[in-house]
Amino acid sequence: MSKSRAIFEEVGGTKPDTPVQTGGIDNRPSGARKAIRLWLYILFAMLVLMIAVGGMTRLTDSGLSITEWKPLMGALPPMSETAWQAEFDKYRQIPEYQLQNKGMSLSEFQFIYWWEWSHRQLGRFIGVVWALGFFGFLAARKIPTGWTGRLLLLGALGGLQGAIGWWMVSSGLTGTMLDVASYRLATHLGLAFVILGLIAWFSFAMGRSERDLMQARRLAEPRLARLTTVLLVLTGIQVLLGALVAGIDAGRGFGDWPLMAGGFLPPMPYDLVPGWRNFFENAGLVQFNHRMVGYLVFGFGLYLWWQSRRSPNAATKRSYNVIVAVLLVQVTLGIMTVLYGAPLNWAIAHQLGAVALVVVVLRARFLSLFPISQSIKGA
Repeated sequence: MSKSRAIFEEVGGTKPDTPVQTGGIDNRPSGARKAIRLWLYILFAMLVLMIAVGGMTRLTDSGLSITEWKPLMGALPPMSETAWQAEFDKYRQIPEYQLQNKGMSLSEFQFIYWWEWSHRQLGRFIGVVWALGFFGFLAARKIPTGWTGRLLLLGALGGLQGAIGWWMVSSGLTGTMLDVASYRLATHLGLAFVILGLIAWFSFAMGRSERDLMQARRLAEPRLARLTTVLLVLTGIQVLLGALVAGIDAGRGFGDWPLMAGGFLPPMPYDLVPGWRNFFENAGLVQFNHRMVGYLVFGFGLYLWWQSRRSPNAATKRSYNVIVAVLLVQVTLGIMTVLYGAPLNWAIAHQLGAVALVVVVLRARFLSLFPISQSIKGA
């Protein structure tokens, strides 16, 4: 029989024989979160560079200079004068040369070739960096629980992006096309932004522990997150419209602002038959749509900023201040790109501004779902 205890007996002097069991979240393997986050940062930076080089490839009309898709053997550029001439001969068979660049010299061809080769080579390098990182972390069993599929998805989308890139290029190799099909270019750029957004989101999540994220989720602001999702969708649509503008050089057709050729609507916005072609191939209507959605993104961004003032979390409110700042810069870049006829420097800056906007919108949405804990004084 156990010994009875006095009513005022101290019972805290002994320690239990078994340690206290913590929750399931604490017991899950956390993996090498810092190392994986660094790897994601590297992939992100490389993809931003890839988008910039892709923009330069389009703006310099270099995208059709390589007429074959050789994912492995194509990594080596021509190494002799004979090899260069063979590549040039292939290019001279396509419509872009026959209808637009006839008489181009070999040195001029080499200039556009190196842009396209660099774009493809960077894509290969990104694939290698992803594979080394993913399979290295997998072999070392350093991937946190539940993250293997997400990190594998990045590699799968990267492979799909390469196939879509060739699908895009192949559209300009036959018939009377002088450039790649604009809707295929939009698909290619759109997927690049999807991959970029996933990497950014994964990086945000990797920067905090599972316990922290679970606790932060209890303080989420669902309405603010939903409104931010709307802005994210509008921004994605604007990115696709920007790709259509680049695909048919629509940014160089109307150099006045806020009007277009002196009017609100551009001249003959619906002159192509069938009518749906105007939304992809009519330079005036394509640029008009890009402008109008740009105004919508800016206006909704200001409305979202106003709504974010109600947030009790200081870090969350600051993230929406950043959105407004980036929107102001991006609108300015867009206007300057139009007024100066889409020169390379303004056009690339505008494209990189879109990258920045997508990232800061994602960051704000992440913080609305997973607020950073703060003291009462900080609130």
